Amino acid sequence: MATSAHNLALDPDLDSPDNPTHEFAQFGAGCFWGVELAFQRLAGVVKTEAGYSQGHIPDPNYKLICSGTTNHVEVVRVQFDPQVCSYTDLLSLFWSRHNPTTINRQGNDVGTQYRSGIYYYNETQAGLAEESKEAKQRELNVKVVTEILPAKRFYRAEEYHQQYLEKGGRNGLKQSADKGCTDPIRCYG
Repeated sequence: MATSAHNLALDPDLDSPDNPTHEFAQFGAGCFWGVELAFQRLAGVVKTEAGYSQGHIPDPNYKLICSGTTNHVEVVRVQFDPQVCSYTDLLSLFWSRHNPTTINRQGNDVGTQYRSGIYYYNETQAGLAEESKEAKQRELNVKVVTEILPAKRFYRAEEYHQQYLEKGGRNGLKQSADKGCTDPIRCYG
């Protein structure tokens, strides 16, 4: 009788926020650099992390993700204070940052790691995510392909990906992560 090994990558994300009054949210909206900076600027967001989720390989790295063989998504895991920033505020920012009608693509970035997704931590988040998707569908009148799934295990991306645009990216052109900043976000590798 054959048994299959337990795959840790498919487990729920059971990490806990640094503060017990805070919550996690997880979003995939293309390259995580610009998405992360947008969330960094939102009042009530206390921490952001670029990473990988929803795939089937434990402990992935960027090169493996880009191979298209792991089914991981580039995600931003947001830790937020719900007394300052509601989950619906996060959803509004998510929808404004990408095109939810393209499958496995955002602009010139193509691959499963760039798909649109909301990965929820509880049933309240799931319900709000579904409502927001339905509203976006009505607004666009085009099929929204955003997936809404439970948050699977989160794998933090390599350190150079963390707050990449705030640190200046490859060219040292730092962008502000100050709360409320409205400067255009420039994505560059």
